[in-house]
Amino acid sequence: MNNENLNISESKESYWRDFKDIPDYPQLQKNESTEVGVVGGGIAGIISAYLLAKAGKKVTLIDAGKLVDGVTGYTTAKISAQHDLFYAPLIKMSGEVEAKKYYDANLEGLEFIKNTAEELGIDCDFEHQDAFVYANTEAGAKKIEEEAEAYEQLGIPGGLAKQEVELPFAVKEAIVMRNQAQFHPVKFLAGLVKEFERLGGTVYEKTRAIKILSKKNPVIQTENMSHLSCDKVIVATHYPFNDADGMYFARLSVERSYVLAAKVKGDMPKHMYISTDMPSRSLRYTTDDNGERLLLIGGEDHGSGKHTGDTMENYKKLAEWGDEYFGVESIPYRWSAQDMTTLDKLPYIGTSTVGYENILVATGFHKWGMAHGALAGMLLRDQVLGNENRYASLYDPTRTKMKAVDMASFVKDNASVAKELVTGKLKKPMKTPDSLGKGEGASVKTSKGAGGGYRDQYGQLHLVDTTCTHMGCETKWNDAERSWDCPCHGSRFSYKGEVLEGPAVKPLKRIEE
Repeated sequence: MNNENLNISESKESYWRDFKDIPDYPQLQKNESTEVGVVGGGIAGIISAYLLAKAGKKVTLIDAGKLVDGVTGYTTAKISAQHDLFYAPLIKMSGEVEAKKYYDANLEGLEFIKNTAEELGIDCDFEHQDAFVYANTEAGAKKIEEEAEAYEQLGIPGGLAKQEVELPFAVKEAIVMRNQAQFHPVKFLAGLVKEFERLGGTVYEKTRAIKILSKKNPVIQTENMSHLSCDKVIVATHYPFNDADGMYFARLSVERSYVLAAKVKGDMPKHMYISTDMPSRSLRYTTDDNGERLLLIGGEDHGSGKHTGDTMENYKKLAEWGDEYFGVESIPYRWSAQDMTTLDKLPYIGTSTVGYENILVATGFHKWGMAHGALAGMLLRDQVLGNENRYASLYDPTRTKMKAVDMASFVKDNASVAKELVTGKLKKPMKTPDSLGKGEGASVKTSKGAGGGYRDQYGQLHLVDTTCTHMGCETKWNDAERSWDCPCHGSRFSYKGEVLEGPAVKPLKRIEE
């Protein structure tokens, strides 16, 4: 690959978000009431809203920005119950019955997407694919063998499959899960939103929820002080904006990962792949509207806001790896996303915390939000309607059993937050605002103390206070996304200080020189 093709900064953002067939919706600008208020226009929020409207409920869906412009629009869009090597550890942690229930839940999510697309006539590029996890090391191969035993124990179709791998490099071992799927998430959800409106649902965009007033008779307060009174509230904002209720800020870790969509000379992989060794690599293809296939290459994970140096290097590493094995011709798209992981790696779906029966939440999908997002929609619908659901206890956010490994993770993550609160304040910026070139951002010394600066393509300087408005950690500059990222809980802000991702709900303060 020549250096021109490595100019990833010229790539468009998410391939999925290039699909524009979702109309714009108004902002909520007055007080209204509804039966169910759904906060968050990603896969979990939209499916919840659709299913409840289908059940005859009056539903209002609000989003802080545009629908499907959060993590759902920046995924690899695999719909799978194969979540890396998950089942052997899950059996040890929760037992065979719960592990099988987890597999069944994800398959139900997959089947919901497939059947709903067929029922509503939504062309979302859905197709079944086998899903593989492969290892390049002996240690990884041993873990795959243990996972194969778990597959057999649970009756999961698949197993060891080294000979079936069709990749341009040798692998030590591999495991396959049969009949998983891939799709275009924005096309699917665009069709679902249309049906939601046909069923009488209401949508508001640019309507950021900042607070829920009253746990018994919840009222969603928005950034512009409009209020939405609800019988029930579903918080599907990826990271709950009301994270103090239930201490979610201490129960979730946040990781960022990167994806390229590349045109390649070599053979396109026929299935979906992910490596179990580090650095992780995820592979699948998609077919654009011209019938041309793009290879999606994912990986280079790191804790959100905990990057060091040039974050654009993450894309370059993926590009170099892709070129080595597939021969990259060009990279028309690139994007990154954040993923929430719970203490025990099982999502939180249901009543947000004890005593808050009218406020429900869906979060912590641990990089596997497509099947789980659909499952969340079905589970939340049942809980709002008072129906039993066999998966409720598995995903219950109020589950109290914390194993030693979970406690260790809890202590480690919160110690890391405490460290960031202290060390972030002690770091002294070396640059001055005048030293920033066009397109450059950094911590800078200002006349009012330390701050964050970015000089845009027109030469205009943007200065902000880099203290996160969520809990006071110091944000770090992300040059690849031109954002200020918080290393404590994953909040992200634009170079102008606007909230890009929660849990923060207030923008960074602007600094005027």
